Amino acid sequence: MKFGILSLPANAERLAKEVRNHWSIENKLHWQLDVNFREDLSRVRKGNGAENLSIVRRATLNLLQKDKTSKVSLHKRRFIASCRKDYLLDLVGAKEILHA
Repeated sequence: MKFGILSLPANAERLAKEVRNHWSIENKLHWQLDVNFREDLSRVRKGNGAENLSIVRRATLNLLQKDKTSKVSLHKRRFIASCRKDYLLDLVGAKEILHA
């Protein structure tokens, strides 16, 4: 069980709504990470490896979601980025730096 301290007035309905909204966002993010990166299957346990990979996955997910030039799924965008260097450089914003 988790506890929290809030500065909201005591309103059970509003509090329940805010908690549901928070977990809805968290669940959607987790679902994306699990479906596109198979995060639940990761067996990295030593040192900071699990936390480091989680940060990289979330950053990658953000970059892939931000790209509006492609109409394909996130899974396919990820695959395309692994095959096409120009697309990968576009995603990370490095293409302009290399051609400057």
